[in-house]
Amino acid sequence: MIELRTPAEIEAMRPAGRFVAETLATLRDETKVGTNLLAIDRRAHELIRKAGATSCYIDYHPSFGAMPFGKVICTSINDAVLHGLPFDYALRDGDLVSLDFAVAIDGWVADSAISFVVGTPRDEDLRLIETTERALQAAIESATAGNRIGDISHAIAEVARGEGYSINTDFGGHGVGRTMHGDPHVPNDGKPGRGFPLRPGLVIAIEPWFLQTTDKLVTDPDGWTLRSVDGSRGAHSEHTIAITDGAPIVLTDRSAVGAA
Repeated sequence: MIELRTPAEIEAMRPAGRFVAETLATLRDETKVGTNLLAIDRRAHELIRKAGATSCYIDYHPSFGAMPFGKVICTSINDAVLHGLPFDYALRDGDLVSLDFAVAIDGWVADSAISFVVGTPRDEDLRLIETTERALQAAIESATAGNRIGDISHAIAEVARGEGYSINTDFGGHGVGRTMHGDPHVPNDGKPGRGFPLRPGLVIAIEPWFLQTTDKLVTDPDGWTLRSVDGSRGAHSEHTIAITDGAPIVLTDRSAVGAA
């Protein structure tokens, strides 16, 4: 069921959005060559406890997951792009890191993801990351009342295809509210003018993710981590936004907390 939020409810979602933005900015700043993925998860857990927030991941067990996730953040490295289950791995120079983080505060959820490189970056990795970020911005700009979900999806795909990336629509954006994943589904490709109409009060997570040379995924033996089928690297960018009568509100905007 698709739910529309009142202006007061959207205001009540701002603390969760701000905390998610602050946490991702902090983790990005603290993550270096040599940082262990389990240390990232412990740090995120510490910040959650201090804020009195509730993790959306630790008990999460959808049909595609082999077991409850058991951690509080997704850490996808290099050819892993989604649902990366943290494990005992120290980051190496040039690793491409994607962090995906969602929590609830006072019962309201926010969800966001960032990608970055630790140490010496490859040009092709920076281009991939920049493309996901540009696709996200194009999608946000199209997320205005009167448009449709297909307009958001089309905006993402136009940016991706312009850079030569193919698109997987199995996993994409989604409704956000009292739970992390709700209706409507927001695929990363679609036809403009199609799909659910965007109305004030609709809150969604938009999350373009691309792989360098494929759009096919395989699941790790851990039952969660999704990797490219050909070993090429992936990147992921995501914001939670609210549709209004005017410009959309980016609830997880990191620039609002002094971070890019």
